[in-house]
Amino acid sequence: MTHAATATAPVRNGVNTEALIGARGAFEQAPEAARFTFRSTCDWVDGSFSRNSINGYFGLGQEHQRKQTFTVESDHPEVFAAEDRAATPTELVLSALASCLMGGLAAVAQHRGIQLHSARAVVEGDVDVQGILGMDPDIRNGFSAIRVRFDIDADASKEDIAALVAQSQKRSAVFDILTNPTNVAVTVG
Repeated sequence: MTHAATATAPVRNGVNTEALIGARGAFEQAPEAARFTFRSTCDWVDGSFSRNSINGYFGLGQEHQRKQTFTVESDHPEVFAAEDRAATPTELVLSALASCLMGGLAAVAQHRGIQLHSARAVVEGDVDVQGILGMDPDIRNGFSAIRVRFDIDADASKEDIAALVAQSQKRSAVFDILTNPTNVAVTVG
């Protein structure tokens, strides 16, 4: 659904695009400051249940602490002989993709002067668990396909809304992580 655009009403999508554009300019002057390292510390709790703690990160040339430590829990459903105490790791990946695309959508809409009224992304991913269970070495462990469907109500044409989604996808870190190879090193310390 789209609403007719009103030229006089200020756009309030909750994104400070002036600060983002300012940061972009600062990073052009000092590209080393744009290199960030995010981290999560995962502790096994019981069975397939684990808890991640997320707080500090490196960026702008120094370590930073968040206002609070965030926790993300993960488990498996009962059909996998687990307790079903939290979302599965694969569901968290889908959630991360949806959240990254949604954040980008809001930022791009704010920058382009488009008022959002509502936005929802439904993300689905297909996994054949025969791969995870080691039943067939030709079946991959991860997603064979992911689908994202947006439902957006905004003061914009369908074409402008499609352009918002396309730009969000183009700039999404999680979309990039899922669609391009990433070097992952696993060690035991």
